[in-house]
Formats: sequence, structure tokens, C-alpha cells
Amino acid sequence: MFPIAPITFTFRKEDSLSHRDFLGSLTALGVERDSIGDILVGKGRCVVFVRKELERYFLENVTKIGRVGVSGFPGAEEPLPLEREFQVMTGVVASQRLDCMVAFLCRISREKAAGLITAGLVMRNHRETLSVSERLNEGDSISVRGSGKFIIDRLGPFTAKGRLSVSCRKFK
Repeated sequence: MFPIAPITFTFRKEDSLSHRDFLGSLTALGVERDSIGDILVGKGRCVVFVRKELERYFLENVTKIGRVGVSGFPGAEEPLPLEREFQVMTGVVASQRLDCMVAFLCRISREKAAGLITAGLVMRNHRETLSVSERLNEGDSISVRGSGKFIIDRLGPFTAKGRLSVSCRKFK
């Protein structure tokens, strides 16, 4: 939707920086979150996609992420860092409804989950959804602002009490 530019930040491979570290440092510069796209962190390198008009601002102002010194330059070299770590989550939910799954994933009540959904803080497959009763499928991705991003791996089988066992992964 807008012109984007990749920026590559390099740092010592011995230092372990996370997505959260980069996001915190970039937003601390007074930039809104929607001006920053994907943040791909690997060993010793991170590629950040930003609005084109902010590229120079980030290159001039980001010299440290946390306590780690970084060097930034425009562009990105292939292959992009795609090291992803996941936390596996398994459990039992009442049904395939979005509010049930968000409640399970975020460890909150269904009522609070419904509030997050109607407030527009939940995205299913990269699209905002406002329907609490929307049915989910295996392979769907769920993003909950402030709680993380999840992928649904398995829905089922049903338990003896008629509840649905699920298996999901949370991006670390």
C-alpha cells in the first residue's frame, strides 16, 4: 500500500537481539508502529522494512539496539534471515470460534477475548476481523495486538466431553 524500503542492521553474532528489541528501539524514536513492516532477525543481522520516507531517519538515528551497537545500511541481501522460533501450545477449547481460540491463546476469558476482537485488535490471516463467532481452520494465523502471532496446526479430535483439542504455535 505504500513504498517500502529494507534496512539491514548488523551486529555481533555473539549478541542475541530479538524482534522485540528492534521494535522497541525503533518505536522509541517516536515513529508509529504502522510505519514499520516486517522485522526479520537472524544471527548478527536484522532486516527491517519501513516506509521509504523514514529510511534515512532510521539510518541516521539507530546506532544501538538495547545495549548492543548496530550498523545500518539501506537494502537487504538475499537470503533474508528467516530463523523462526516457536512455542508449541496444546489444549482444549469449547469450539472453533475465534473468541474461544483467542481466549485460549492469550490465556484470558472469552469475554475479554470478544472485547479484543470487537475493538479491532485481532487479525485472522493478516486481515482484521470483527466477528467473534467466525470459525477457524487449520493453518490459519491469528495475530493479537499486544499478545503475539499464532498459527493453528491442528483442530481436533473431540474429547469425550465434546470439547475440541487444539495444537498451535506461537512466534517467539
